[in-house]
Amino acid sequence: MVPRYSRPDMTAIWTPENRFRIWFEIEAHATDALAELGVVPKEAAAALWAWWNTNPVIDVAAIDAIEAVTKHDVIAFLTWVADNVGDQARFMHQGMTSSDVLDTALAVQLAQASDLLIADLDALLVVLERRAREHKMTPTIGRSHGIHAEPVTFGLKMAQAYAEFARNRARLVAARADIATCAISGAVGTFANIDPVVEAHVAKKLGLTVEPVSTQVIPRDRHAMFFATLGVIASSIERLATEVRHLQRTEVLEAEEFFSPGQKGSSAMPHKRNPVLTENLTGLARMVRGYVTPALENVALWHERDISHSSVERYIGPDATITLDFALQRLTGVMDKLVVYPARMEKNLNKMGGLVHSQRVLLALTQAGVSREDSYRLVQRNAMKVWDSDGALSLMELLKADPEVTAALSVAEIEDKFDLGYHLKHVDTIFARVFGQA
Repeated sequence: MVPRYSRPDMTAIWTPENRFRIWFEIEAHATDALAELGVVPKEAAAALWAWWNTNPVIDVAAIDAIEAVTKHDVIAFLTWVADNVGDQARFMHQGMTSSDVLDTALAVQLAQASDLLIADLDALLVVLERRAREHKMTPTIGRSHGIHAEPVTFGLKMAQAYAEFARNRARLVAARADIATCAISGAVGTFANIDPVVEAHVAKKLGLTVEPVSTQVIPRDRHAMFFATLGVIASSIERLATEVRHLQRTEVLEAEEFFSPGQKGSSAMPHKRNPVLTENLTGLARMVRGYVTPALENVALWHERDISHSSVERYIGPDATITLDFALQRLTGVMDKLVVYPARMEKNLNKMGGLVHSQRVLLALTQAGVSREDSYRLVQRNAMKVWDSDGALSLMELLKADPEVTAALSVAEIEDKFDLGYHLKHVDTIFARVFGQA
């Protein structure tokens, strides 16, 4: 976790205090259920809650000091609680194993982190929809392979981003449900020393579902899917960030990150306004994706359990969620304040002498009876003259002067094929698909 790329609410989820608080709740709720079953005295559960309700401060240093001797984190925590609660604490952790606490607590933390990330996505979606509607009919050039293709609108670019992040939200909601499971099944997961009723009780209290089959640990395919989902979201962040970086290039300059008063772009060149935020987002996305492979490798544990996954998750749980939380918030800010230049978009759209309308002429020639091969040849030979002139020549004028073209199409028909509005006639249909009917 790097403080520079961390936000307080997400960071708080991964503090020792929060982790130990969840551990206590798991143990206390389990003791409640055991007391109802008559396995332990009801006074034991009451004693735990009585102490907790009057002394909620977690002494992390004291727990760490015990762990330095025991070399076991859960035992250290149980010892610290017993030192504070007294004799009744001996009934805590009856029939449970450490993974019951560790895995269930991790599930709670990942669910908490998911809730923040879902809220982040919601905030981003609001901004993307606003920018999409704002520029719904702002014409700009669409590019394939980085080369001018055909006209689109900037609003469609934003609508595409909205649809992608809406899918990501749905994926994260599903991943949250998949990861939010509770396992209180004892050593090797057979419930030999603890009744499944206890697991069900703890799951309900913590807002989790019961893990159908735990081997002593919750199966790590769930975690792999969760972190893979974070990786997909990170890739979507990078895709949109890369689009902004391209649009801010001097040769393009159709949009750029907001440049605040007093901001400096370069220590050497005072004129620079660099896309530093979206470049930063590209790097952060790489980091989040970097945590996916370790999560996938954690799936293959030995037999009913080993702890090769444990050290990995101590890294990737906090780091992936904290980094993604920061990245989503930063992207939302970038898109909210993104400076858009419609006039520059129009200038770039018209830069290459009407080449962007070549397909319409090609199709018109085929419909006029010219073979597709000959139609392509006729349009391309004129288009290449425009290309070689760097847009100084006009495709429309060249086509009107080409006798093979005018033998099939009238001047009026050629001119009609250069109507920009033709390319935008289905924008409303696409918006309705993305945002629903207005």
